[in-house]
Amino acid sequence: MSEHRRKPPQPQGGGRAAARRGQSGSSSGRRAAPRGATGSPSDSYGSDSYDSGGEERQYGGRAEARRAAQRSTGGGRRRAAEPTQGGRRAGPGGPNGPGRGRGRVAAVPDKNRLIDYPRAGKYGWQRWMPSWKLVSGLCIGFFGSLVAVAGIGYAMVGVPNEENAAALSQNNVYYWEDGSQMVAAGSGQNRQNVTIDRIPKAMQWAVISAENKTFYQDRGVDPAGIARALANMARGGDTQGGSTITQQFVKNTYLSQEQSLTRKFKEMFISIKVGTKVPKRVILQGYLNTSYYGRGAYGIQAAAQTYFGKEAKDLKPNECAFLAALLKGPTYYDPAGNDGIDSSATREANTKRAKVRWSWILEQMHNDKRITDQQYQDAIKNFPKLQGRKATKGMTGQIGYLADTAKKYVLNHSNITEKQFDQGGYQIKTTFDKDKVEALAKAVKKVEKEKLDPEKRELDKHVQFGAASVKPKDGAIVALYGGAGYEKGHFNNNADTSGVPVGSTWKPFVLAAAMEHGTYRSDGPLSPLSKYNGNDHLKVRNNDGSYVLKKDNTPFFQENESDHPWGYISLHKAMEQSVNTPFVQLGMDVGMRNVRDVAEKSGILDGSFATLNPSFALGTSTPSAIRMADAYATFAAAGKQAAPYSVTSVKFNGEEVEGFKPPRITQAMPENVANNVTETLENVIQNGTGKNALALGRTAAGKTGTTDENKSAWFVGYTQQLSTSVAMFREDPKSAKLLSMNGTAGEESIHGGDTPTQVWTEYMKAALKGETDPGFPEAEKIGEIQDAVGAPTPTPTPSVEPSERVTESPSPTPSESTTTPSPSPSDTCGFFGCEDDGGAQNGGTDNGGTDGGVSPEPTPTDTNLDGGNSRGNGNGGIFGGPEG
Repeated sequence: MSEHRRKPPQPQGGGRAAARRGQSGSSSGRRAAPRGATGSPSDSYGSDSYDSGGEERQYGGRAEARRAAQRSTGGGRRRAAEPTQGGRRAGPGGPNGPGRGRGRVAAVPDKNRLIDYPRAGKYGWQRWMPSWKLVSGLCIGFFGSLVAVAGIGYAMVGVPNEENAAALSQNNVYYWEDGSQMVAAGSGQNRQNVTIDRIPKAMQWAVISAENKTFYQDRGVDPAGIARALANMARGGDTQGGSTITQQFVKNTYLSQEQSLTRKFKEMFISIKVGTKVPKRVILQGYLNTSYYGRGAYGIQAAAQTYFGKEAKDLKPNECAFLAALLKGPTYYDPAGNDGIDSSATREANTKRAKVRWSWILEQMHNDKRITDQQYQDAIKNFPKLQGRKATKGMTGQIGYLADTAKKYVLNHSNITEKQFDQGGYQIKTTFDKDKVEALAKAVKKVEKEKLDPEKRELDKHVQFGAASVKPKDGAIVALYGGAGYEKGHFNNNADTSGVPVGSTWKPFVLAAAMEHGTYRSDGPLSPLSKYNGNDHLKVRNNDGSYVLKKDNTPFFQENESDHPWGYISLHKAMEQSVNTPFVQLGMDVGMRNVRDVAEKSGILDGSFATLNPSFALGTSTPSAIRMADAYATFAAAGKQAAPYSVTSVKFNGEEVEGFKPPRITQAMPENVANNVTETLENVIQNGTGKNALALGRTAAGKTGTTDENKSAWFVGYTQQLSTSVAMFREDPKSAKLLSMNGTAGEESIHGGDTPTQVWTEYMKAALKGETDPGFPEAEKIGEIQDAVGAPTPTPTPSVEPSERVTESPSPTPSESTTTPSPSPSDTCGFFGCEDDGGAQNGGTDNGGTDGGVSPEPTPTDTNLDGGNSRGNGNGGIFGGPEG
C-alpha cells in the first residue's frame, strides 16, 4: 500500500485532540504547537503537506488556519483585508511564514467595483444576499427611470386639436351582389351635441356614481384601475374597467378604439393633460355627447330621443339610470335584445341584466347622496317604458332586414364590435340579388292582397310572413323577406328569427336518417318503400317492444290530422300525404339522436333543436327560414352542405377586412341518400300535399308543414338553382306568442300546401325566369325493405315490385286499431296536452305540430332516443353562429 493511503500512526502527543487542547490552553498563556511544527510524520498527509515550493505547510488544515488567523487578531472577527500571496492569505510570519494557510477566507473587497455583487467578505448564502444599499439603489433607479419615461411621454404627447374620424359622422355603405349601392346608413343621422346645462343633474350623477365616483377629485387617470386593465388585457380580457370618465372621453374623442398597450399609454398621457387643463364639466359634457347608447344612437340627446322620444333635458332619474346602464354595453343591456349578434343577448336576458344594473345605479346614486330618499323610492318602483326601434333614413321596406342580416354576419365573422361598426366607415358587399329580393316581396304582397283582409276579418290581423332563398352548393343568401318594414314598426326579421315550429317540413330529415343509419331492426339502410302503420291514434313503441308512456304511466297516442284508415303504407306514401304516425314510429326506430345529427349536418343550428322525444320527428324544432332553406339546399346539392352567408367582402378606410371568404363545402350525407330524399319530395309536389307548386312548371321538390291549431304553416322547396322557404304565422304583438290561424283568410284552417306554397310558387317563377330546367340527379335504389313491427306478411304475387311513384290506396281497415283497445277520452292527447294531464304539461306546447297536429310530448320510460343502430353517427354541426 502506498504511503499516502496508509493510516498514519498516532503521534506521541495525542494527535488532533492534543492539538485542540493546546489551542484551548492558549488563552492561559500556552500556545499549542501547530501541526507540522513538531516534525512528526503524523503532522502531514502525503503530498498535500507541501506547497509548490517544497516547503512544509505550517498549518495542517483550513480549521487551524482560520483559528490561527483569529488568534493573530485577538480572536475577533476575521479582518476584511489581509496581505495575500497567490490568492491565499498570508500568515503572521509573512507570505511564507508560519501563519500562511490554504483556508477559504474572506476575499479582499475591490473598491473599484460599482456594484458589490456577489458580495465580497461574505460566504454561503450571505454572499448572494444583496445588501440593503444595493436593493434601495436599484429601486430608486427603477422608479427614477419610470418617472423619466413618464415625463418624456407626457412632454411628447399632446392633446389633438381635432376629433378623430371615429367621433365624426360616418355612414356604412351596403352594396348589392352586382356591386351597385343598396343603402348608406350609420351614425351620421343620429347624433346631436348638447351643452352640460341641458343634461339633467340626475344623468350626470348616474354616470359618475356608476363609473367613476372620484371624477371630480382625480386628475384624469386611476393608477390602480390602469394596472387592473393592463393585467386584464395581458390575459385577453376587457380593459374598460381601468378607464376613468376622462379616459373614456379621450378615447371617444381623440383616439381609435384599438385595444393595445401603445394606445393605452397614449390615452393615459392625454388624459392626464386633459384632466389638469380642461374643466371637469366640459369633460363630462364631451363624454355624454360621444358615448354610444345602442340602436345607432351616439350622445345623450340622440339616446333620449331613441329610447324615450324626448329631449335630454326632460329625462327623469329612472330614465337617466337606464341610459347610464346602457353604457356598459348596449348589445347586452338593451331590452329589445340582440340575439342575432350574440345568442346570449336575447330579449329576456337583456331585460333581466338591464333591470339589475339599473337598480344598482339608482342604489349607488342614493348611497352617494345624489338623489333624495323620496326620489329613490319613486324611481326604483318604475322601470322606464321604452319606445320600440325606429327606422333610420333609407332603412325601409326590405332594406332594413337585408342590412340587419349583413351586419350580424359581419359582427359574427370578424373582430369588429357593434360600437365600432355603428360608428360607420365600412363598405359591405352582400350576396343579395336586388331583382330576387323585389320578386320575393312582390310575391308576399300579392298573396296577402288576394287572401287577407284585416279590415273585415279579425283573424286576418297580425298575420306575418318570413322567407329566404339560398343557392345550393354555395350557401349565398340571394333574397329574404323579413316583414312589413321598419317604417311600419316591424323590427323583427322574420327570415332570421327562431320560435316558429317547422312542422312536417322536418320529416325529410327523419327519412334521411333512416336511409343513412337504418333502424335497430335493420342490417343496413332502410328503403323508403318500407311500410309503417299510418292509422290515426296509435301507440308508439320503444325498441324493446314496450309502449311509450306519459307522465301518468298511461300509453302515449300519436294523432294524425284525420282519422283516415291508411293502414300500413310505405314511407314514400306517408311523406306524400304527410301522415304523422309512420314518422313518429320511424324516428323511434332510427333513434332521435340520429335524426338530430342528420338535421344538424344539413345546416340546422344547435340552439333551435327541441327536446328529443317522439314528437321531435314531427317538427317541434324552431329553425329560421334562412336555415330551413339552407338545409333543403343540402338535398338539392346531392348532400353537399354550405353554411348560409350574406357578405362577400368588407372594407374599412379602403382596406380589406379579413374573414369573408365563402364557407367551405362539406358532404353532409351520402349522395344517394340526398337524391332519394329529393325523389320522395318530388312526389309530394306531383301527387301530394304540395300540388299547388306544380304551377311553377318545372322540376321541383318540396315539403309542406302545418302545426296544430294552425299556429304556423310552411313550405320549403327547391330546384337545383334555388332553395326557398316560406313561413306563415300569427303573432300577438304584445306578448309575441303565436296565435291560431283557424279562420284566417276565411278558411277553416291554413295548411302549408295553401298560402305558403302559393307565395313560394309566385317567387320561384320570377326568380328562375329564363333559367334552364336541369331536373335532379337520378336516385339509385337504396336500402332494404324492412316493414315495421306488426306489418302483415305480403302474399307473394307474380306482379312486379311497385314503383315508388305508385299512389297507394289506403287500407280499408286500420290493422293496429282493430287489435288495440280504444282508449278513453282522457287518454286522447292533442297538441296542447292530454285532458287528464292538464293541458300542455306533457310537452304539448307551441313549439311543434305537423299537418295533422302533434300529440303531446311524452316522458319516455325506456324510449331509445339514440336508436338501436348508431352507425355513422357523427358529432353533428358544421358552421355555428347566427343566421346569414
